[in-house]
Amino acid sequence: MQVKILKVGYLQTNCYILVNGDKCLIIDPGDDPHIIENQVGNLKVVGILITHRHHDHIGALDAIVKRYGAPIYDRSNLEEKDYEIDNFKFRVIYNPGHTDDSISFYFYEYLFMFDGDFIFKNTIGRCDLEGGDINKMYDSLRKISNYNRRIKLYPGHGEPTIMGNELDSNYYIKQAVNNY
Repeated sequence: MQVKILKVGYLQTNCYILVNGDKCLIIDPGDDPHIIENQVGNLKVVGILITHRHHDHIGALDAIVKRYGAPIYDRSNLEEKDYEIDNFKFRVIYNPGHTDDSISFYFYEYLFMFDGDFIFKNTIGRCDLEGGDINKMYDSLRKISNYNRRIKLYPGHGEPTIMGNELDSNYYIKQAVNNY
């Protein structure tokens, strides 16, 4: 499985193209549909995964759906359970706090997690925007702290990180686990 990371839009949102054979999933098509289409190339798009519906994560969604006709998967049509789309197996994890509709996609066979604006390297997503809630964020951080320390986290902005590093050094996760 290959992960392509594209920086799109004025906020440099991470759009991911997850490739398995000749098929792919697009995660958070935030902007610049031409960049996304160029990276998809001749791959068959079998789904579009949305971590949350802030504009910087869905700005190119309509154009991508029009181009590929692939189904959209987000909090509105996914339960918190395991899924298989074509040859992609993943678990949906609800993690409200940044927004009410925030979810992560955990590809457990590869220890990859695409978490949107939930956890960033050494910090977390903002909770002061509409739909944000710091108490829900702390609940979500406590829940995620029970996952495998070797998981590679692919955030909505910035560089990937490792779950164990965040459990050990991320102030907010430590606060959630130790003080709430």
